[in-house]
Amino acid sequence: MPVELLLLLCCGILIVAFLYSSVGHAGASGYIAVMSLVGLSPQVIKPTALTLNIVVALITTLQFYRAGHFNWRLFWPFAVLAIPCAFLGGYLNLPNTAFKILVGIVLLFSALRFLRPTAQEQEAQLPAVGIALPVGAGLGFLAGLTGTGGGIFLTPLLLWKKWAIIKQAAGASSLFILVNSVSGLAGNYASTAYLPSFAWILAACAVVGGTMGSYCGSRRFDHQLIKRLLAIVLLIAGTKLILA
Repeated sequence: MPVELLLLLCCGILIVAFLYSSVGHAGASGYIAVMSLVGLSPQVIKPTALTLNIVVALITTLQFYRAGHFNWRLFWPFAVLAIPCAFLGGYLNLPNTAFKILVGIVLLFSALRFLRPTAQEQEAQLPAVGIALPVGAGLGFLAGLTGTGGGIFLTPLLLWKKWAIIKQAAGASSLFILVNSVSGLAGNYASTAYLPSFAWILAACAVVGGTMGSYCGSRRFDHQLIKRLLAIVLLIAGTKLILA
């Protein structure tokens, strides 16, 4: 990879990690957007996005756990089937055109989610295990297939169904993203035996951006403005993937 392109990617990943972590997310959809905008192939994007997701999701998981926002009973019913399904999704590799369309839809969905105003806190009731198990399986498979962690779908679902309040949803989703990303990356590597060598350089940038963003976001930033900026990037990248 040309040095100039690598430097551009490093800057983009650092900024995305900074912005996403400031609102409690790992950033897979943003990493995919950046890599799509510079023209990387799906074979490179998928394992790289999962690698970056792992390091930032680990940071956010530790933060929410230490702050007392993690609920094991909320997390495990969604995760228990999601983990093997994420491995299966990671193992499978879609044709380039299908991958671009599917991921483009995911990016547009993510953008719309960021444009929505934050809901008011409401009393929550934990979901039935029999419902959470198949939902988690589907989200895990989609996470591995697209190179995301699945949190971009789990968080709004938890809030929409009133299964969790905002910080509990973020705490559960951060670990959900982490375990699915580890499983999806393992499945992808089992299928391709390939991990881009520059992924670890980008991971270091993601750690720096994620650490700084989580600090600043919890103390200084207007989350609504950050979400709108992220939505613009996702809309551009999602449209580019679908129409390319």
